[in-house]
Amino acid sequence: MKTPASFRKTKPAAAVPWALELRLYVSGPTPKSVAAFRNIEKLCEEHLAGRYHIEVIDLMKNPELAQTDQIVAVPTLVRNRPAPTRKIIGTLSNTERVLGTLELHSHQANPFAARKGEKNVN
Repeated sequence: MKTPASFRKTKPAAAVPWALELRLYVSGPTPKSVAAFRNIEKLCEEHLAGRYHIEVIDLMKNPELAQTDQIVAVPTLVRNRPAPTRKIIGTLSNTERVLGTLELHSHQANPFAARKGEKNVN
């Protein structure tokens, strides 16, 4: 099992700002916290290919940081960028829910793909 210190994940992209800035609030290296980290890391790799930053905040070590994003349960994922702020509570195992909440729909992987209600015209 990972320790909280090893949760920190940064994937820099050359001269390109992160497309997504996330904070994952956890309460120690519990099974749910580890699952949440693994799930969001996998989703980000699949949909953002290194253009993301995940900051893990362990509320066992820094409980005062819960007030910053008004955290009431853990694990909680907070998307700070792009605006507006979005929050998801839980292990982040429901891929469709997480993608929808973070607004990482399949059309972002291919900006020319048709969106719901749209047609591609060649």
